[in-house]
Amino acid sequence: MRVLVIGGGGREHALVWKIAQSNRVRKIYCAPGNAGIAQLAECVPLKPTDVEGLLRFAEENQIDLTVVGPEAPLMLGLVDQFEARSLPIVGPASGPARLEGSKVFAKKLMEAANIPTAPFWICENPEAAFAQLDNFYRHHAPDTRIVLKADGLAAGKGVVVARDVAEARAAVQQMMVERIFGDSGDKIVIEECLIGEEASIMALTDGNTVIPLAPSQDHKRIFDGDQGPNTGGMGAYSPVPILPPDVVEAAMNQILRPAIRAICELGIPYRGVLYAGIMVTAEGLRTIEFNCRLGDPETQAVLPLLDSDLVPLLQGIAESNLDEQEVRWRSYSSVCVVAASGGYPAAYETGKPISGLAEAANSDGCLVFHAGTRQDKETGAILTDGGRVLSVTGLCSDIRSAQERAYAGLEKIQFEGIYYRRDIGARSLK
Repeated sequence: MRVLVIGGGGREHALVWKIAQSNRVRKIYCAPGNAGIAQLAECVPLKPTDVEGLLRFAEENQIDLTVVGPEAPLMLGLVDQFEARSLPIVGPASGPARLEGSKVFAKKLMEAANIPTAPFWICENPEAAFAQLDNFYRHHAPDTRIVLKADGLAAGKGVVVARDVAEARAAVQQMMVERIFGDSGDKIVIEECLIGEEASIMALTDGNTVIPLAPSQDHKRIFDGDQGPNTGGMGAYSPVPILPPDVVEAAMNQILRPAIRAICELGIPYRGVLYAGIMVTAEGLRTIEFNCRLGDPETQAVLPLLDSDLVPLLQGIAESNLDEQEVRWRSYSSVCVVAASGGYPAAYETGKPISGLAEAANSDGCLVFHAGTRQDKETGAILTDGGRVLSVTGLCSDIRSAQERAYAGLEKIQFEGIYYRRDIGARSLK
């Protein structure tokens, strides 16, 4: 088989790493890839949003299976175009991908399908949003938390958990008046703040069969103790104590399967990965959001635990025979820690040489996944090339030992301004 992976982050490096282990695969391409992926696959200088370029490449190189990593090409209809030309691809079409692309669409679908979520209000202009906040705070103390979400994609940063009325009004001002997220702020969702513990469940589906992957817990905030602004994700671990098998099955029955059924009832079958961000509350499970692809860095924590060959599972999605596939898991724990450029998620510099990568990769129970990296063509040095530069995943029999291995590996890696959280997985140990 000839496989094309679309994307260039840590998630895609983990995908390429796992796909490369399959004896079904002869050649892997990745567009655009990164310095780490280049060690396993041929990197192609095409952006994930270059739909026509990717189509031409897949046809000219007789690609047998394409796997989409990031969300942007899904929203642009990449899958629709591939399927129209009978090119096997893993990912939902643009219609069902609105579950991630539009918070308004997702909330309306949850409401219609009786999927448990927080009480919410949809606001289509700033006046309506300010009025909704005024109404909310007439019945609540001014320091009550409330959540505001830009309708469209915002690189994982379009959600604000406002601590009081002043922060809530400031978020509306930024999203809808100053339009810091562009068109994504045309509409916003305001919802009550759920109290509980967050976790993630990703599932594979061909529209009929739904197979959950190992649950994980992401760490979104930049600083230890979940402080500071949101990021694309600073680390993740698996398994998650608050999601034992019976709770995972409850989430499948209450959240993921109903969502896939509801999408199919709209006449747009869902094939690909469905990611549910959930909150475990005192009142039961609640849905925070849906994503239509594998999470990053959750993928770097989950895929190393998968004992099965990933490629037949991906083929099962594309060929609608996922029910014939087998899934086995290693009885291990994993902790993935992201190393970021200094200043991220705000302004940061790139082009910083990275040392210690080989030493970290050779550390006991360590895997190094590149994200924002590139190789200097003249010197061969690996340089930083993004906000989230790389991640190190530690594997062992328990979370504490996996955590120790991840941090032992990270200590071997150096670049100017390197920053990472020191508490990834700490909630599991409480």
